Amino acid sequence: MFRTCDVTGLRVHRPAEALIKANAVAAVVSLAIGGVYAILVALSRWPAVHLLNGPAYYRVLTGHGLNMLLFWIIFFEVAGLYFGGAVLLNSRLAAPALGWLAFALMVAGAGLVNVMILQGKADVLMTSYYPLRGDPLYYLGVILFAVGALVACGLFFATLFIARKERTYGEGSVPLAVYGLAVAAIIAVVTLLHGAAIYVPTFLWSLGLIGQLDASLYRILWWAMGHSSQQINVAAMVSVWYMLGALTVGATPVNEKICRTAFLLYALFIMVASAHHLLVDPALSPAWKIWNTGYVMHLAILASMIHAMSVIAAVERAQRVRGYARGLFEWLARGPWRNPGFSALALSVVGFGFLGGISGVTYGTEQINIVRHNTLAIPGHFHGTVVAGTTLAFMGLTYYVLPLIFRRQVVLPGLARLQPWVFGLGTYGLAAFLMLAGGYGIPRRHSDIAFGGMPFAPAFDPTATMWLSLAELFGLISVVGGVMYVLVTVGSVFFGAPVGAPAQVTFPVSPPAEPVPGLVAAATAGSAAAAERGG
Repeated sequence: MFRTCDVTGLRVHRPAEALIKANAVAAVVSLAIGGVYAILVALSRWPAVHLLNGPAYYRVLTGHGLNMLLFWIIFFEVAGLYFGGAVLLNSRLAAPALGWLAFALMVAGAGLVNVMILQGKADVLMTSYYPLRGDPLYYLGVILFAVGALVACGLFFATLFIARKERTYGEGSVPLAVYGLAVAAIIAVVTLLHGAAIYVPTFLWSLGLIGQLDASLYRILWWAMGHSSQQINVAAMVSVWYMLGALTVGATPVNEKICRTAFLLYALFIMVASAHHLLVDPALSPAWKIWNTGYVMHLAILASMIHAMSVIAAVERAQRVRGYARGLFEWLARGPWRNPGFSALALSVVGFGFLGGISGVTYGTEQINIVRHNTLAIPGHFHGTVVAGTTLAFMGLTYYVLPLIFRRQVVLPGLARLQPWVFGLGTYGLAAFLMLAGGYGIPRRHSDIAFGGMPFAPAFDPTATMWLSLAELFGLISVVGGVMYVLVTVGSVFFGAPVGAPAQVTFPVSPPAEPVPGLVAAATAGSAAAAERGG
């Protein structure tokens, strides 16, 4: 039931490997579907083109949001949970049959949601605010997907218990990346339970089985799921940062205790950031709003600042140990920039930290949020976090998942090296120019910023139209980067040469620069310890 990875020495549980492959493929398919919707959204928002209007625009916007923000990322995160729980810990997966049940539920849910959207029965946007009503099968699809993800989280925790009991990873704590994934899974459980608390009654309402819902309660519970689901992404993304640092340059954290403390801050405080979506709701007191947006939220911000400095410091130390120690920045200049895993790591850290992070801190405060929340500045912010941050990090990790799990060399390596730069440049521009357009008051959800045919159409400054046009142009560049990613991944899975030795890996795994337990070193030690006990 196990094989030994020729590259890292990890013991890979074959049932876990099959589930990682299945969820990774579903993630890429969801990304491709969301990318098609992204093209239509960009061409509709571009004032000079304005491809779609009215219901058709909201239909593609709904499809884009659900496929990108939920299906692509959560499928990939479930694959990451199996990778961290089983592979990195040299453990067997607790119950593979449950893993396939979870996968079936998630695929059925995602498929049902997409069918309802294409049929025009769910033009309610991702938030589907009550009293907007979608088809009951739309709500059922979301529920099925959420239940499948909950089962996957439970399987991950059970696998951690087995690894701990059998000491498959050696003595001491689990690797930092696995610790971060555990935090992401904890946040996911809380998030998905809130989703059930609101989607189940909404499903029953759509069937006519219960009467009216409370609109304020709907918004509160929905954002406890909707915004918190992006906090799953943050914890998972940071875990991927540590993985990529270890894989690309052998980086190990300068102080793991501080990093683990930062992850703990995520678990305790990061979900309160959903408050910035609720600042105009009369159901919540001003004291609650000020406390969440002005004080508690900054404990989660502190965690992100710790991780950003820790990842960069770990890479710098690894590079200096290897001899790149002249001046302040030789370690950076001599980084493996031709490795898409490393360039994706660097672009993800910068994109999330500056575009997404700084804008999030700004727009999350009560006073500024009031004048920015319903403008394009907010989509600009979360394209900086979820796309320039999380999605780019996941793309970088894929270039190691392909040889280590799919056991295929990366095809079109030149295209792979260029892909993070094209996707990163496009997303950076999209996020920045959307925020600039939002500064002129352009609404975030309206299908026609010119308000054609309206008797009292607002007149926006021509500069706003320029920023919006540039945003959609860079959005199309981002789509090109996404197409490059899909081509490389699909081509590698079907046409990549088999990986049989470390020398055949297109982008090699770097050993730790010094004898500090890191991702590869700790896993290899755990594999040896498990072998001594008879596996």
